[in-house]
Amino acid sequence: MTGPSVRVIAFYLPQFHPIAENDQWWGKGFTEWTNATKAKPLFRGHYQPHLPADLGFYDLRVPETRLAQAQMARNYGIDGFCYYHYWFAGKRILERPFDEVLGSKQPDLPFCLCWANQTWTGIWHGAPDRVLIEQTYPGVADHEHHFETLLAAFRDPRYIRVEDRPLFLFFVPYEIPDTRAVMQLWRDMAKRAGLPGLYLVGNAVGSHTPGELGLDASARYNPPPMRPWFPRRRPIKWLKRRYQQVAGLPHVHSYEKVLADLLPPETPGTVNYPCLLPNFDNTPRSGANGVVLHESTPALFRIHAQQALERVRDRDAEHRIVFIKSWNEWGEGNYLEPDQRFGYGYLEVVREVFGAA
Repeated sequence: MTGPSVRVIAFYLPQFHPIAENDQWWGKGFTEWTNATKAKPLFRGHYQPHLPADLGFYDLRVPETRLAQAQMARNYGIDGFCYYHYWFAGKRILERPFDEVLGSKQPDLPFCLCWANQTWTGIWHGAPDRVLIEQTYPGVADHEHHFETLLAAFRDPRYIRVEDRPLFLFFVPYEIPDTRAVMQLWRDMAKRAGLPGLYLVGNAVGSHTPGELGLDASARYNPPPMRPWFPRRRPIKWLKRRYQQVAGLPHVHSYEKVLADLLPPETPGTVNYPCLLPNFDNTPRSGANGVVLHESTPALFRIHAQQALERVRDRDAEHRIVFIKSWNEWGEGNYLEPDQRFGYGYLEVVREVFGAA
């Protein structure tokens, strides 16, 4: 181990099994693999497609797959998964993998949940006006119902806690009307249910501080900007020639060049947990509308991870936490699982920098 013990939590995407909604929107049998496997290079040197190695093209309805993922994560120093959770005014989407983890008590790997509270649209596919399912907030009764559906997870002994309180994340908390009141409602409900409260974290807080939103902390990262890093004085013809444009040029950034900016500046008086991006390329979903962090490597990710370690190493053990986005977002080129180019390279960085769990 090269530093103090750190809790490393990886976001986890459940979209690796077919559901009726995706069948309707994208075609029969659609999963995250559908986009990942059909990806093509869009410029010279563009690493696509990203294909899995040891775990293969798995289906998250298979218990053995979930067990294998958890064992791999534990072996390489991941302390838990943060499952993306989808709630649309009482309707849940992609809930089956987590429900089976909860109900079967397996795998025995710590977990928490993140409400990905955004409207699903076709924006990345060039159809921003196509609403697949809208995120709405009908009011107090819906928030109460939502909390009640989560209570069994909060009570599970595997659930990750901070200050003895179940950890729950909101992807974009500031989009929730009366955010502070909703956070207080959930805290009060947790105490009435016999819990010591909740530890609430915003994945993105915009221009707000966590306290302004009624949160305990944030887990921010600087997303890849929607503008190219190429010098603007260069004409578009040069860009096309340099990158051998095939079907339109996505927003391409050098991972090495943006590395120093991926972790946002610390805000005095607030708690922010570093959120690492090992890689990013959502062109499998978005084509020329996508964003690419070009030429990410485990060696560069090591620099990123060391920066995060420096930020948390002097904190008390309870708050020595680092998030990683993500364990398995293959259609976003954003994952730790072994692939056919780098193998276990990114996972080895996690284990070597943060120490095995």
